[in-house]
Amino acid sequence: MTDSVHILGSFEQALRETRNGLTRMASITEQNLQNAIRGLVSRNADYCNEAIVEEEEVNQLERRIDAECFEILMRYNPVAGDLREVIAGMKVANNLERISDEARNIARRARKLLKHPEIQEVHLIEPVYEKASSIFRDSMRAYAERNTELAVSLYTRDLDLDEIHRDVIRELGKRLDQSSGQVKQILHLIFMVRSLERVGDLSVNIGEDAVFLINAEDIRHLGAKRAAKRQVAEENSALEDLD
Repeated sequence: MTDSVHILGSFEQALRETRNGLTRMASITEQNLQNAIRGLVSRNADYCNEAIVEEEEVNQLERRIDAECFEILMRYNPVAGDLREVIAGMKVANNLERISDEARNIARRARKLLKHPEIQEVHLIEPVYEKASSIFRDSMRAYAERNTELAVSLYTRDLDLDEIHRDVIRELGKRLDQSSGQVKQILHLIFMVRSLERVGDLSVNIGEDAVFLINAEDIRHLGAKRAAKRQVAEENSALEDLD
């Protein structure tokens, strides 16, 4: 009996450490995204630099969480809900790392943009950021609170983000045609807006991971929305050639 309690206690401690790592990872990721946009809007490169530097801690946390989860799988052979928590934890960590990558990309482009005179188009990015960051925060809340209703609601909100993203890209495209002297600046903004759109997609992934954890149900790839994302990826590749 004593051995069983000891083994269970060690297992629960391992899961708790993984949960704490995910919480820490999500907090840094959210701060990186906020700093990247704050640096852009306030024209303060220090915020951009912080987002870039702190991204490495997110990478280290992902590696640590992966190692811990593999250790749990090998030592304890979890089943059912415990197994789903380990698998979902690894998937959430991967999505958090990718969101932090997007924050770093925004920060790098913002730092380049700050070398040029300020342009008014910068403020077009703010509503996209507000929507994307809100979806991200609620994806982690859905995961932490085991809230499937909140997780599924992210689909509709991501469609709203897609619409805002398209409107801003369309407007920036018009400005691109009209402002021959600001082509690089506007292109940087276009890529930042698309990074924020990807933050929404990755946050939806976390919501899907939450549903998998709670209901043992894989809801990925349901509906036509995912297929439409491939067109955006192709457009991104074409724009990269212009950067």
